[in-house]
Amino acid sequence: MAQRLATEYVKTTLTLSETQMDEFLQAVDDHQVHYRIKVLDNGGQEIVLEHAAGEEVHLFFEAREGEYVCELTCRLIHPQLTLFIRKLFIRFKGEGIVYRMYQGFTMVYFYNEGTVRKIMEKNGEGTKLVFEYKNTVHELQQLFQHQNVENEISAVYDLINSLLDQRNLARTSSELEQIDHKLRMNCSRLFALEA
Repeated sequence: MAQRLATEYVKTTLTLSETQMDEFLQAVDDHQVHYRIKVLDNGGQEIVLEHAAGEEVHLFFEAREGEYVCELTCRLIHPQLTLFIRKLFIRFKGEGIVYRMYQGFTMVYFYNEGTVRKIMEKNGEGTKLVFEYKNTVHELQQLFQHQNVENEISAVYDLINSLLDQRNLARTSSELEQIDHKLRMNCSRLFALEA
C-alpha cells in the first residue's frame, strides 16, 4: 500500500454558526491535538491546532453575517493531524478540493457539504476519474416519472380507442362534433406526452 507523503487543502471552506463554532472547539479537545485561540480585531478568530509531534495548522475564521468562515489552504504531513482535520472537515461539512500526495501520483478529492463527490488520480501520464457521486435516488425518481408518462400515454390511447368506437355508433352530427372535438384534444395531448 502506498504511503501518503502529504495532504494539501486547496480552496477549502468551512462555514460555522456560533453554535457550531462551540461544537468545533469541543471536537478539537483531543489528547493528541491541542489548540490556541486568538481573537482578531475584526471579530474573527485564529485557531491554531498543534499535534503532539509538533506540526500545527492555523485556521483563520472570519466573522461574516453571524457565521464564521474559514478559507483553508495548508499542507499537512503528520498522518494523525491529517486524519483529525479530515474528520473535522467532514463533520462540519467542508467544501473544496483536497490533494493527497503519494510517491508518483496524487489523489484529488472534491468535497461538497463534507461528502466526497469526485476522486481523480493525477500522475505523470495524466488524470483519470476514479469515483464520481451519482444521485441514484434522483435518477430513479426520473425513471419513475418516465414510467408515469408511459402509463398516461397508454390511458390516452385507450380513451382515443373508446372515442373512435363511440364515433362509429354516433347517430347525429352533434354527437359526431362532440366526439371529434374530444378526439382532437386527446390527440394533441398524446402528441405532447410522446414528445
